Amino acid sequence: MTDYVLPPAIRAEAEFAPSSGIVEVFNYGRDREGIIPLWAGEGDLPTPAFIREAAARSLEAGETYYTAQRGLPELRQAIAAYTDNLYGGNWDPNRFSVTSSGMHALLMSLRLISGAGNEVIVPTPAWPNFIGAMTTLGATPIEVPMLYGQAGWNFDLDAIARAITPHTRAIVINSPSNPTGFTASYDELEGVLALARKHKLWILADEIYGRFVHDERLTVGNNRAPSVRDVMREDDDVLFIQSFSKNWAMTGWRVGWIEAPPRIAPVIENLVQYSTSGVPVFVQRGALAAITSGDAFIEEQVARSRQGRQIICDGLAMTGLVDLVPPPGAFYAYFRVDGVSDSRQLALDLIDEAAVGLAPGTAFGRGGEEFLRLCFAKSPEMVGEAADRLATAINRRGGAVRSALA
Repeated sequence: MTDYVLPPAIRAEAEFAPSSGIVEVFNYGRDREGIIPLWAGEGDLPTPAFIREAAARSLEAGETYYTAQRGLPELRQAIAAYTDNLYGGNWDPNRFSVTSSGMHALLMSLRLISGAGNEVIVPTPAWPNFIGAMTTLGATPIEVPMLYGQAGWNFDLDAIARAITPHTRAIVINSPSNPTGFTASYDELEGVLALARKHKLWILADEIYGRFVHDERLTVGNNRAPSVRDVMREDDDVLFIQSFSKNWAMTGWRVGWIEAPPRIAPVIENLVQYSTSGVPVFVQRGALAAITSGDAFIEEQVARSRQGRQIICDGLAMTGLVDLVPPPGAFYAYFRVDGVSDSRQLALDLIDEAAVGLAPGTAFGRGGEEFLRLCFAKSPEMVGEAADRLATAINRRGGAVRSALA
């Protein structure tokens, strides 16, 4: 009799990493004829030609070899200049390292500051990848629900303070936020920074949607949202993650950057070496064209998003059955339907009933499970059609509920 040998185990952090509630809905509806896909966080415009052409010229020139681990020096210099222009100051190019996407920047940031036995505070609802990435690295995400009311979403600073333990290593600030559109005020940013200073914690700042701000009360500088860098001191321990995906319609290019104190630049270089060994040169050439010549395209993207925001907010408000505070930033509407608590089932039902794909609030952590996320960074025609279909389906549901109660 042959002895049975158990197969080698895989790490629990990998095996039990949370699955994506967004992917589940996407898989359910992706092959539906006529579906309007508003479940993912990307616009419908392709990458502009001047960016594609820069990458093509690089390929044609044979730039297909290994490159500097932290990115082309000219791209890092351009990122520093872009940061100077947008936020003021004189930022050292040595603070910036090019990464294979914003997701890669997030993973490396978490590897720098957390691991098994560490906790990271995440105000929720939040982009699912924060929690997923922490889980795969062995760190423990601590979800702290945000406050929600007639004015929208806000940090619960008291709850964040209570969540800090001797195991806490960092606090996440995502502003403007995916999925809620929450955009932090200076007072809120200073409040979180004060906690980080008091307890000697890192701040992990995701400001990828910083150019997408719609509320004039929160618009500062060169038409951007308030930033952690506006209130931070030179000695504050802050890691910024950034991406080319949203501003320049480059979601499929997988290129971003991490900004960190220069003292840890050699560590980041090692992490790049042991993860991707650098971003392809031709991708970086496209990124260089984007960041040096792409402001007009960003303005176009923001204008389309504001138009989509108005269309969807007006269309859903007409039902009288939707709780939706117009988001001050990013390009998502985060709303709930009266009488519905299971957003996952509602998202699946709306694929069947309205042929519109939305992301369920259950995908974004505690505090927003009853909500749905809708990406309005699309053409006005597409957003308008989606608003009409959703309003019809929601009104039909509301009528059925009213009839049952009569």
